[in-house]
Amino acid sequence: QAQPVESGGGLVQAGGSLRLSCTASGRSFSPYPMGWFRQAPGKEREFVAAIAWSGNIRYYGDSVKGRFTISRDNGKNTVYLQMNSLKPEDTAVYFCATFSKPVTFGGLSPSSPSSYSYWGQGTQVTVSS
Repeated sequence: QAQPVESGGGLVQAGGSLRLSCTASGRSFSPYPMGWFRQAPGKEREFVAAIAWSGNIRYYGDSVKGRFTISRDNGKNTVYLQMNSLKPEDTAVYFCATFSKPVTFGGLSPSSPSSYSYWGQGTQVTVSS
C-alpha cells in the first residue's frame, strides 16, 4: 500500500468551491479503493466519500451527498475531492486513506475508518460565513 498525501486545502467563502488532491508518497494506489474523511477539532472523524479503482462504484456521506464528488486519475495516480456549495459546517481537517484490501469493497464497510490502513496527515479546509 502507498502512503497518501493530501493537498489543496484553504480558506473559502460559504457557497464557494474547492478541490482537494490525494497523491501517493511512494508507489501507485491502484488497485486499492480510496476514501476521504474529515474531522473538526472537537468532533469524531466523519466519512465523506469513497471510490473503488475498478469500475465506477462510489459512496458519499449524507452530509455531503449532492455537493461533493470523488474521482481519480489513474495516469496521475491521484484521487480528488471536488467540494461545491461549501458551508461553514464543512470546516475540518480532511484526510485521504487507502483501503485495507486491493479489491472492491466486498464485505467491508467503505464508510468505516477501520476499513482503511494508510492515512495522510490531513489538509485544513475552512469555510467562512
